[in-house]
Amino acid sequence: MTAGAPRVALVTGGAGAIGAAVVRALAAQGRRVAVADLDRAAAAAVADAVGGFAVAMDVTDAGSVGTALAEVRRELGPVTVHVSCAGWDQMRPFVETDEAFQARVLEVNLAGPIRTTRAVLPDMQAAGYGRLVFVSSDAARVGSSGEAIYAGAKAGLLGFAKSVAREVVRQGITANCVCPGPTDTPLFRSLAADPEAGTRITAALERAIPMRRLGRPEDVAPAVAFLASDEAGYVTGQTLSVSGGLTMI
Repeated sequence: MTAGAPRVALVTGGAGAIGAAVVRALAAQGRRVAVADLDRAAAAAVADAVGGFAVAMDVTDAGSVGTALAEVRRELGPVTVHVSCAGWDQMRPFVETDEAFQARVLEVNLAGPIRTTRAVLPDMQAAGYGRLVFVSSDAARVGSSGEAIYAGAKAGLLGFAKSVAREVVRQGITANCVCPGPTDTPLFRSLAADPEAGTRITAALERAIPMRRLGRPEDVAPAVAFLASDEAGYVTGQTLSVSGGLTMI
């Protein structure tokens, strides 16, 4: 990367609600943003709005990750900012889950970020600079009924981020987590088994959250953008909840 050139940021799950908000926030910082998502057309819509680059990526497939990252490098250059936003879940009592469901949740939410981190770290090590930000969940910190496997996967991200942070800190690379609380996204609205149950769950959460509302993607993105910024260079191995006060630990 030439001196003064904008840093390249890769956002997985970049076509999702939180991912797209993160893309906009990073672009506003002056980053050149690669929007990676299973749905390349949706990623392109997000990328085009900020002058970014869209790429198809399945974080559960190492070949897909490698191919997508090669495209990003050719188009934008080496990646020195990486935000892991890709996620998936459904609310199910733990005893009603099976091996296939467990595998998908763990692959998308835990193995996927591990896989993409492994792929981008050489760029960061070569540059002597890097920002890794993992979008976890407050479910990882306090648990969540009906989301045992998801909470476990997201908790795994916290431990992974801290461990990577220790390994690469002297190479100018930081690793941190942002834990959104209940956030009004299409994924959140799809978690409940039916609309009536979803309405009940939303109402209960709004009563429990001190700010008396669900989070919005625009609440989460600034926290991610800060941890991905140069100003956060002395912050690593940390976990920041964005939950309207629902979680205070």
